[in-house]
Amino acid sequence: MSDNWVVQNLENALDTWNGKLAEIWQLITQSPETFKGGAIWKVIVDIHGALQAIGLALLVLFFVVGVMRTCGDFASVKKPEHALKLFIRFALAKGAVTYGLELMMALFKIVQGVISAIIKAAGFGSAQKTVLPQEIVTAVEDCGFFESIPLWAVTLIGGLFITVLSFIMIMSVYGRFFKLYLYTAIAPVPLSSFAGEPSQSVGKSFIKSYSTVCLEGAIIVLACVIFSVFAASPPAVNPDAATVTMVWGYIGELVFNMLVLVGAVKMADRVVRKMMGL
Repeated sequence: MSDNWVVQNLENALDTWNGKLAEIWQLITQSPETFKGGAIWKVIVDIHGALQAIGLALLVLFFVVGVMRTCGDFASVKKPEHALKLFIRFALAKGAVTYGLELMMALFKIVQGVISAIIKAAGFGSAQKTVLPQEIVTAVEDCGFFESIPLWAVTLIGGLFITVLSFIMIMSVYGRFFKLYLYTAIAPVPLSSFAGEPSQSVGKSFIKSYSTVCLEGAIIVLACVIFSVFAASPPAVNPDAATVTMVWGYIGELVFNMLVLVGAVKMADRVVRKMMGL
């Protein structure tokens, strides 16, 4: 690292950004079962198991209400084809409540396979680091004390933007994990709605919403891959420009690219919801 305090401002901000980007890359490829050592997952599984009893009770309630609303009289329930349809619906709904955790994890693993395929196709083992160009380092180090004062102000503002954006981005990824845990914990209650035909829309909406949270990871990985290509080709530096202009232009273009990435990460939920028709 350079001994110049102006260069150190930028390098420290870029180190924070690269660290958060590497953390995102690791989190996206991680399962909720292993996140934070699996301690959170154990609690969520216990809550899911406790709510299964409530889900089974609601299952019977939704089934009875569904039968009452879809059958005109008791005679229609005695018809073999109608009775078979009701039995299959009840059995499938009970299976969804009983084995909901396994089904949700199977769906998550399918999406993780999509994420792995994207990473493999992109050819990135990890996120590409954003490195300060040597031209900027040399130009800043050649400046005198008084010339460094405006540079310090420029790099301080730019470094602050970069640091804030890195934390906003990592919070969005952590938010996805929280949503995965919330959906997993509460799953038996909405899944029980499949027992009744009038209430099945609640279960369908839940499955779509959970799929949306899973697919957010694919959109985030795509955004990180695109930014990694940008990072591999850093903003052009004009060596003939004044040092302040050179640094300001570099920081401006870099922050703009980072804003685009953070915006894509923040909008991952909206993008997938539109794809899912929600």
